[in-house]
Amino acid sequence: MLRKFKFIDLFCGVGGFHLALSSLGGECVFACDIDDSCRAVYKDNFGMEPYGDITKINERDIPGHDVLCAGFPCQSFSKAGDRLGLDDTRGTLFLDIVRIIKECRPSYLILENVRNLIGHDKGNTWRVISDNLNHLGYSFQNPPIIFSPHLLGIPQFRERVIILAQRKDLPPNSGIYFKGLSRSVSCNIEDILHKKGENVNLAPYALSKDEIKLIDTWNEFAQGIKGPLPGFPIWADEFKGEYDYSDLPKWKQEFLRKNREFYIRNKNFIDRWLKKHHNLQNIKPSRRSFEWQAQDSERDLWKLIIQIRPSGIRVKRPTYFPGLVAITQTSIVGKLRRRLTPREVARLQSFPDDFRFNVNEKTIYKQMGNSINVEVIKFFASRLLKIECQAKERVEVNNEIQISLPI
Repeated sequence: MLRKFKFIDLFCGVGGFHLALSSLGGECVFACDIDDSCRAVYKDNFGMEPYGDITKINERDIPGHDVLCAGFPCQSFSKAGDRLGLDDTRGTLFLDIVRIIKECRPSYLILENVRNLIGHDKGNTWRVISDNLNHLGYSFQNPPIIFSPHLLGIPQFRERVIILAQRKDLPPNSGIYFKGLSRSVSCNIEDILHKKGENVNLAPYALSKDEIKLIDTWNEFAQGIKGPLPGFPIWADEFKGEYDYSDLPKWKQEFLRKNREFYIRNKNFIDRWLKKHHNLQNIKPSRRSFEWQAQDSERDLWKLIIQIRPSGIRVKRPTYFPGLVAITQTSIVGKLRRRLTPREVARLQSFPDDFRFNVNEKTIYKQMGNSINVEVIKFFASRLLKIECQAKERVEVNNEIQISLPI
């Protein structure tokens, strides 16, 4: 059990790892991030200015430490990126982590990345990473842990890969392995929303008249369809399509076929709906698509979570929010008819309310979309380092954890 320990914070962002490990008694002795605005926020909150580009840092200059933390850039491993993996410059940044580990030999590693890391490039990317960690002399779970904040009662579904590793020469540590939670914890979006007593001007986050009209239009559609709404994306522009699509990718052919069949089944209502709304010609093409991901929820968009995305309108159940991403597509709370504020988004990542963001709001959303979740890292770091976590009461039985959270 480590009572006092030192850690380094690679690709530190605005300091999610720092918040988590310092709350467990850790001292940060080195941090780096290439982003100027992230380094400024980090310095303002922690009093230390991170170094810049990791590729220009001499590993011999890094102070000794017990724990290496790294939420290394995910773009090249993410479904949202180019999927270039370790052949891409961003992917090879993992090899900068490798050279630092090789020089500094920390006792423990805590690495975080997107879920798609495991399956990327038919598993080759994860094989390269795991082979490197194994050759460096570290034990870890293979395949790695996949975890989302909603499992801790934080109302956000955002699966991430968590890699906990320990040097093989140290005594065996069951904390690097994780099978799952022995029971689920309920989520409540009210936990992160501003309360009435908070002095916050919410007017800037209210929906515009055009956005309200857009959501009303799709709400009318959702309520007018008889029977279950489909799980595939609804592409209104394709309802009456008659062109040959046999040369298109298979996945797109399937969606086109399903949309045309869906239109035929619901032709009478859809034709009336389209005529009423001028065949959606007053709506941007990107907003003529609709995804119902609210399962069996009441069919009223104003009671659900809404996203206006580049690919269309997406609605989800009001249980928890979809995962934050670096691009701005901030979730809308239907019943409040507004987007989440930067502070609410920070709460979704378990950042404390006294954390300072001295940057513009667009940058805050981006920084939070790129950040790790503080409570998730705190949860796993306390397992790895055998430190009692005061935020939760935990009982470990057969490597499964029963948790009790103050919801």
